[in-house]
Amino acid sequence: MSEASPSANSVTSDSEASPQSSISEKQQTAAKPQDLEAAVQYRLRCLRMPLAVYREVAAHLRQVDGVETGLLPQTAQEFDYTKSQIGGLWISYQPGTGQASHKQTEEILAYYGDRFGAWEAIYAES
Repeated sequence: MSEASPSANSVTSDSEASPQSSISEKQQTAAKPQDLEAAVQYRLRCLRMPLAVYREVAAHLRQVDGVETGLLPQTAQEFDYTKSQIGGLWISYQPGTGQASHKQTEEILAYYGDRFGAWEAIYAES
């Protein structure tokens, strides 16, 4: 896939790097789901975003053609009221997803990022 992917602090596909890229090829590969091997997947989190807003973001992203998304469970051992109750959000682009879908995804993430803080990439543990 050679199109740009979600930004809100910019993420790129495995085959095309961009100067705005914040995820390396190694980290992108590690984040791919087992059941969607053909898809490119990213995992993001916003530490101060409430669970209800994560659900809203996921519902919003599911409306974009070629995009699948879901929520990641919280992995913290201790509860902290000032942090999210969810571990993050995964976003997967199906092969052949158009540039318009990537742009729309970036805009959605930017909208929520402006309100709740910067998105950060979550990398698979080795």
